[in-house]
Amino acid sequence: MTMSRYEQLKHLDRTYLWHPFTQMREWMGEDPIIIERGEGHYLVDVEGKRYLDGVSSLWCNVHGHRKAELDRALREQLDRIAHSTFLGLSHVPGIELAEQLVEIAPSGLKRVFYSDSGATAVEVALKIAMQYWQLKGETARTGFASLVEAYHGDTVGSMSVGYSETFHHFHRSLLFPVLRLNPPHVFRWFKRMSEETALKSAIQEAEEKLAQEKNSLAALIAEPLMQGAAGMWSQPAVYVKALSEICRKNGILFITDEVATGFGRTGRMFACEQAGVTPDILCLAKGITGGYLPLAATLTTEKIFSAFLGEYREFKTFFHGHTYTGNPLGCAVALASLELFKQGKIIERMQPKIDYLKRRLEREFVPLPHVADIRQWGFMVGIELAEDKDSRKSYPMAKRIGHKVILDARKRGVMIRPLGDVIILMPPLTITENELASLVDVTYQSIKAVTEG
Repeated sequence: MTMSRYEQLKHLDRTYLWHPFTQMREWMGEDPIIIERGEGHYLVDVEGKRYLDGVSSLWCNVHGHRKAELDRALREQLDRIAHSTFLGLSHVPGIELAEQLVEIAPSGLKRVFYSDSGATAVEVALKIAMQYWQLKGETARTGFASLVEAYHGDTVGSMSVGYSETFHHFHRSLLFPVLRLNPPHVFRWFKRMSEETALKSAIQEAEEKLAQEKNSLAALIAEPLMQGAAGMWSQPAVYVKALSEICRKNGILFITDEVATGFGRTGRMFACEQAGVTPDILCLAKGITGGYLPLAATLTTEKIFSAFLGEYREFKTFFHGHTYTGNPLGCAVALASLELFKQGKIIERMQPKIDYLKRRLEREFVPLPHVADIRQWGFMVGIELAEDKDSRKSYPMAKRIGHKVILDARKRGVMIRPLGDVIILMPPLTITENELASLVDVTYQSIKAVTEG
């Protein structure tokens, strides 16, 4: 009997592939969804079923799929050149994109170093910060601070500053030690403090620990406003402002990892704008190309850049790079994406949809008996599910409640993802009002079906 195309692809997938963040034994026991194409804010599988892309294809799709302007920019660049090294050469889209990024970035960030993923953008930031202090003669500044439950990627340096016991415990011996600061949610959620007291406690701890280690720290790195992969743990903007000020006071560089929060996700182009903060180093990726191609950028101040200038024999050069650094195709589509932000007034048009999302979450989800917490910044939402809401008792891991919720949502035509038992909503920024309503409706129905069924 001849296998269907779907069955053939499923067989090949199970035979040859190893998927990221996926327990492959479970994967091979399920019928996978195999995506063939995208249409606007929808994904379409090989059997023709459509799914609303409720997590922007892992948080990176900004304008929807097959966006005409982005497709055109990519094709036009293909007619010129697909790739040319940035090592010892330059190219037009790389230059033009750097100018545009500096123009929209927080004031004071003047230099752009390209790479190809969020993790590499963070690695670049860490190495720049470390080398900066060495070049300044402050050789004792070799340490880093980060927030508890941070996630900054899966390369060795990014794992070190963003350690997750679930993800990284097998690689602990590879990692360097890091000073950990408890962000406000640790005090609010786990220690049952009020939001005001939790914020004060987090700021006080940061002040004390950073001051104590100020002579040994090169930088503090933080995801501003929302710690994404940790479970969508949110922070008030004043906490980000406080971290920035404490770093300035103690002469510590402040790195913001906006791989997930950048390019409109929190309702501003960059999350640090919500706090009125200019970091010393800014890490960008994901939405930079509108979700089309791998590209990342690490932005720094002119002060940091200047420390690396000198004669070659002085070995001040930043010896770091990637084969596809500043890939012209990625830069060209990123330029087109930024033009869409400008011409389409995307940030402005998001605001009523952000308010709509907030109202519905508060009105409909908060009362549910197994919704223990809701965290939102703009189009970044985490819905924490718990077996017992009042005691915040988690479901046993073996029950896979979050996984069951997203499987139920798929049956209803919506694609969302869990982080454990936290349900994530992160739709494309251009999602329509009706599509947003469908996303919320299905998420609500699926949570009720799984937790109350």
